[in-house]
Amino acid sequence: MNASPDISADVLVIGGGLVGGTMACALGDAGVSVVCVDREHPQRSLGEAFDGRASAVALGSKVMLEVIGLWPHMAPLAAAIDDIRVSEGNSPPFLHYDHRALGDEPLGWIAENRGIRRAQAARVAQLASVTWLTGSEITALAHTPHGVEGRLNDGRRIGARLAVAADGRPSPTRHAAGIGVLTWDYRQVGIVCTVAHGLPHRGIAHERFLPTGPFAILPLPGNRSSIVWVERTDLGQAIVAAEDATFLAELRLRFGGFLGDLAVEGPRFAYPLSLQLADRYTAPRLALIGDAAHGMHPIAGQGMNMGLRDAAVLTELVVDTLRLGLDPGAPDVLARYQRWRRFDNALMLAVTDGLNRLFSNGLGPLRLARGVGLGAVERLPPLKRLFMRHAMGLVGDLPRLMRGKRV
Repeated sequence: MNASPDISADVLVIGGGLVGGTMACALGDAGVSVVCVDREHPQRSLGEAFDGRASAVALGSKVMLEVIGLWPHMAPLAAAIDDIRVSEGNSPPFLHYDHRALGDEPLGWIAENRGIRRAQAARVAQLASVTWLTGSEITALAHTPHGVEGRLNDGRRIGARLAVAADGRPSPTRHAAGIGVLTWDYRQVGIVCTVAHGLPHRGIAHERFLPTGPFAILPLPGNRSSIVWVERTDLGQAIVAAEDATFLAELRLRFGGFLGDLAVEGPRFAYPLSLQLADRYTAPRLALIGDAAHGMHPIAGQGMNMGLRDAAVLTELVVDTLRLGLDPGAPDVLARYQRWRRFDNALMLAVTDGLNRLFSNGLGPLRLARGVGLGAVERLPPLKRLFMRHAMGLVGDLPRLMRGKRV
């Protein structure tokens, strides 16, 4: 191994997706030198047509994105969620979250994934301390006396004091570090698509609980909504593979006619759903964030938000450590990160798992129990406000970025 790497930085981020790319921008905004290795540069999204994919952004996450300069670039392709209405099938809502109960801010936003990628591209262009390597992959990660060295598929070497794995659920980086995962297959798929409709959604998100799983209608800009539709694996795969007319007919059965005529916009996807939690979030000189650390059911729309909280916490710890002239990859820094994030994520995994088990069935006793439970929440405003604050990402030990403060 040569004495000096081809590229050097304080932090190497492996994976430039929605969470990894945001982590790179957060570090760069604080002046930390960072190299982000990404199979696809976010600039590619500037010329792409909408592919139908969107993500939920809680208020706490939006605050972070504003602080690090991403939100102004994202906002044109995001829509506010002002109300959430929860119901059993197509029956009238029995739980209603209204943002006005807590103030003027929306409960959250739905942002097109291409909008998040565009924001990353625009922000990276403004950050001198961020090096974004497009079309590249880390093929090996080795330790050096004072850090780590990643080898790229083109032979170049990147030296850093800390590596961050943001390379998704399969995470080759996590696997190479010998970190195991707890997994549970839900035997469900999440069907994701976007629909155009004849009437405005008025910023209202709908969560409907059907016997096979939740069906969410989430507002997008214009008369459009993002659909997250959970089905048994066999049925879901058959629905996605069906001809367009058949798919639309199945969609209308679950959607209803309250927003007028429907048309599917862009492609449709089916993702296998599972629970996943890494045995640990760190290894020597390595921290896991986002899907590399945890994967949860989409029933609460918190997957990306929990990943962004990982990124915000790790950014805070890295920046504070560097400002003291200390080592950001030191064991005590990584131990603090794991203590801060792993329990929080494990709790959210347990909550989403329990909600899915409670609501993804048609058993009479459980239908009665959930109706009684949600009805009680509706009748207890203090409890409902607490649940709303949880959904907005405003509860818990929040990092500074999610409290609107720079690191």
